[in-house]
Amino acid sequence: MNEQILVNVTPQETRVAIVQHGAVQELHIERTSTRGIVGNVYLGKVVRVLPGMQSAFVDIGLERAAFLHVADLWEHRTYNHHQSKQNGNPPPAIEKMVFEGQTIIVQVSKDPLGTKGARLTTQISLAGRMLVHLPQDPHIGVSQRIENEGEREELRAKLTRLLPENTGGFIIRTHAEEATDEELTADVNYLRTRWREMLELTRTKPAPSLIYEDLTMAQRVVRDLVSTDTQAILIDSKETLKNLLTFAETYAHETKDRLQLHQGERPLFELYNIEDELQKALGRRVELKSGGYVIIDQTEALTTIDVNTGGFIGARNFEETVFKTNLEAAHTIARQLRLRNLGGIIVIDFIDMGTEEHKKAVLNELQKALDRDRARTSVTDFSPLGLVEMTRKRTRESLAHLLCEPCPSCQGKGQVKTAQTVAYEIMREIVRESRQFNPKEFRILASPAVIDLFLEEEAQHLGMLEEFVGKPITLQVDNLFVQEHYDIILT
Repeated sequence: MNEQILVNVTPQETRVAIVQHGAVQELHIERTSTRGIVGNVYLGKVVRVLPGMQSAFVDIGLERAAFLHVADLWEHRTYNHHQSKQNGNPPPAIEKMVFEGQTIIVQVSKDPLGTKGARLTTQISLAGRMLVHLPQDPHIGVSQRIENEGEREELRAKLTRLLPENTGGFIIRTHAEEATDEELTADVNYLRTRWREMLELTRTKPAPSLIYEDLTMAQRVVRDLVSTDTQAILIDSKETLKNLLTFAETYAHETKDRLQLHQGERPLFELYNIEDELQKALGRRVELKSGGYVIIDQTEALTTIDVNTGGFIGARNFEETVFKTNLEAAHTIARQLRLRNLGGIIVIDFIDMGTEEHKKAVLNELQKALDRDRARTSVTDFSPLGLVEMTRKRTRESLAHLLCEPCPSCQGKGQVKTAQTVAYEIMREIVRESRQFNPKEFRILASPAVIDLFLEEEAQHLGMLEEFVGKPITLQVDNLFVQEHYDIILT
């Protein structure tokens, strides 16, 4: 048991850090004002059907309409699985299954990201401690994390024996591996009750309406993140601890003894150095213990990761240096993906290696490190250009998107024009305006760095410009201006 879960609670946000062997592995942040909606179930209204895209937009009461693709319709999946195999006919098009103005029960599978609305599904799933309930589906499945085929069949048979008739489907989670019959039965009863309550709300509430809200982050920690390796769950809020003890008593009794109140004088995240790790996770550069470093850049389309040797000179030869740096980087990259919650397409540029044996070893090390990830990942082999492409499932905003916004100075470019570039732009603008207008004077308002440049290195050029336009040019510092901003006042 070498894992600790730290829960920092304030009225405005809840932050969770998972620490293993003294190193932060995952960070989860939920803000009260922007709480995620994945897992929420809504009674929605179809506002538009797009046959060309085989999708529909559904009003669920949010600022933007949510997106429902034909593949996420439960009826479509059912037809695909059964009838298409029998008669070979394709499943019906979306316009045959939904229509504008229709009231429909939907569940959010992805939060709104950027300009995209929430992604929906009509296959409802309700997660409990041991099981996930699929009310519309009679199938009984087993989590892919339970790999032993004999154990999978044993769990499936055990649950089948406990289920009453016509109860819908269930997926057996990893927490059910050691569960007793009583615990499984309690989970089944809880989930079936929740589903009945939701159906009752659909009969009394208008569309759009929220009919089921997922658990708070603190509750999801107890339900989902606790494992056999978890030594303690430290919480710095008495009220939250009280609520979690009540929740654990009903739904996760085995975690109750691990819930503890943090009572030290130093803040919980400061004591475990989480605040420093949080700041580092927002930077581009990640230092390696060997002296090398990794550069992580997140763009709209993908994330790029570049590995460099830096000051690491190695022991015997350069090839050995490169190999050791790449091995260390593989572990660091896997940890950073979890820490920053980076998803989508990820391209990794390891340092070029000369032997296939080294490439294979680095790829195996990366895959091994990624196996600990809760999110689903897929890794390809080295491409002809020496790049490794991978994907990581994304269901919520990355840490940077959650905590940061585009820089007002550089507008998200990541760089600003130099003071000299801005000074030259100003001088060209004065020449242009001198041909259109006939002011008594040109007054330049700019940042301190640009004004300093005009007073020092560019003083001669400014004097030549003043002589060329035949008008005096004065300078004025505006401390509110960033380096790229300036104004030219004609008086």
